[in-house]
Amino acid sequence: MATTYDFPSDLLAGQEELHQVRAELSALLKRLPWSVEPLDGFSDDNGWRKVERPASPGWSADEQAEVEKLRRRERELAVFVSTHRYWSEITGPDRVRARTELKHAHEPPPGDAGEAAPGQGS
Repeated sequence: MATTYDFPSDLLAGQEELHQVRAELSALLKRLPWSVEPLDGFSDDNGWRKVERPASPGWSADEQAEVEKLRRRERELAVFVSTHRYWSEITGPDRVRARTELKHAHEPPPGDAGEAAPGQGS
C-alpha cells in the first residue's frame, strides 16, 4: 500500500503557487520575441540542423520587468517549498517519494477525470 503524506496547508499552497508561476512564466516566454535585445534575423545551415530566427524587436522594459518578477517569485517559492520544516520530519527514500507526491498533489487521482462515484450519476 502506498504511503500517503499529510502535507501542511502552507506547503501545499506554496507548491500550487509554484506550479502557477511556472506556467505563467512559460506562457509569457513563449509569447515574447526570442531575443531580449533587438537582433537581426539569421539562418544557419552549417550545423547538424538548420537554425533560423526572424529579426527580434527585443523585449520592452515592461516585459523584462514582468519576466524578472515571475522569476524572482519562482525562486522564492522553490526555496520555500524545498526548505520547508516539514521535510525535516521525513528521511531517506520517503522524502523523495513525499516530494514527488507533493508535486502532483494538485492533480486529480487517476480515473477521477469526469467519472461519477460508484452509486452516483446516471
